[in-house]
Amino acid sequence: MTTATPAAVTDLSGTWTLDPTHTRMGFVTRHAMVTKVRGGFNEFTGTATVPAEGVEGATIEVTIQAASIDTRNADRDAHLKTNDFFDMENYPEITFRSTKVTAKGADELEVTGDLTIKGQTKSVTVPFEFEGAATDPFGNLRAGFEGKTVINRNDFGLTWNAALETGGVLVSEKITLEFEVSAIKQA
Repeated sequence: MTTATPAAVTDLSGTWTLDPTHTRMGFVTRHAMVTKVRGGFNEFTGTATVPAEGVEGATIEVTIQAASIDTRNADRDAHLKTNDFFDMENYPEITFRSTKVTAKGADELEVTGDLTIKGQTKSVTVPFEFEGAATDPFGNLRAGFEGKTVINRNDFGLTWNAALETGGVLVSEKITLEFEVSAIKQA
């Protein structure tokens, strides 16, 4: 059986799962008002179910294991796991559940949904670019997307900070969430 390769976001019907080995769930924030710190989460699952009628009826769910945070600095990661930030003992997962998906042409999607971090749920919208689809050497139909959005970490109870002698604070309130997604069609 041969499956047609989707040429546009409007052709993505079916059930898709995130490929964690080819997907990045990352973030960027200002540090000490002069540099940026980048990090991500290494353990997550996600599915998208897109009805034949189109992406507007799609449901997307992502669950991230908060303890898989990785900023390439063990001390910083340990601090992020405490109650000062993620309080991973009480809130081990970060979740996203779509409430609206809209095609913005052949190669763009806008995904709105409920993001829950540290027990706080807020609606966020992420614009995604459809990077295309292809069948890999193992016979899997893959689709690729890239997207990013900015949130205020204080909205999610991530309020710890430290004042700097020169003015300003150690960690910016604004966090840019970055997503590089490879999804595999299941059905």
